[in-house]
Amino acid sequence: MRIGVSTSCFYPMETELSFQTLAEQGVEVCEVFFNTWSELEEPILRRLLKIKDEYAIHVPAVHPFFSFAEHYLLFSEYERRFYDALDLFEKYFEAAQALGAKILIIHGAKANTPVDDKLYFERFAKLMERGKPYGVRVAQENVVHYLSESPGFLAAMGEYIGDDFSVVLDIKQALRAGRCVNEYIETLPESIVHVHLSDYTPAKDCVPPGEGEFDFKQFFKRMEEIKYGGEYIVELYRHSFTDEKSPARSADFLSKYLHKNM
Repeated sequence: MRIGVSTSCFYPMETELSFQTLAEQGVEVCEVFFNTWSELEEPILRRLLKIKDEYAIHVPAVHPFFSFAEHYLLFSEYERRFYDALDLFEKYFEAAQALGAKILIIHGAKANTPVDDKLYFERFAKLMERGKPYGVRVAQENVVHYLSESPGFLAAMGEYIGDDFSVVLDIKQALRAGRCVNEYIETLPESIVHVHLSDYTPAKDCVPPGEGEFDFKQFFKRMEEIKYGGEYIVELYRHSFTDEKSPARSADFLSKYLHKNM
């Protein structure tokens, strides 16, 4: 278990430049957030691979830029579009495999998407199957205003899909949904495979870890109790910090907390 940073922290800086910036700041674990099609192919993907190898960076997960449209592409009533979208996701799986990433994160369907839960679960399972030949597991993130904001919905997904079901726990998304982070931990202790970290204040729901009120000591203790073995990734919005070194500094700050609990 290590603390890393997402390239999304510097959006709209180009992905490879974000990756390079974090590498130069000494970050050893990075989640790569792709922002457009060309980043899945040469020459940009080659540039990402070069940075990864040059700085010996571990990439545990990738995040598609399809998040805004996954409900439309994967979970609409138009079945043909779903199967076409599966083919589109092949490029993500290929890029993830090239980077050595084992997890692909999706937001899924918005809360008002007109598909029933069973159909959602079936399609998610089919997307999971597409990732397996690449050694990539598809993981459902909890996201406000999406079906996945509900721990109960995620639990039902897990019951339907079985042991392969994987969840990305995002602290800021839980807070935005008016949920306690522990709700997800207690409901999905064996399904959480990846975690997005951030902090909060009464005025802001996303600030760099260490600058807010979130109890990371207690959080890491609880994650240790459920035997969590994945990575922790600092994921912030660019407007939530002013110093370019804040994400890397947050990772260092959190590493000390993590190691105290181990």
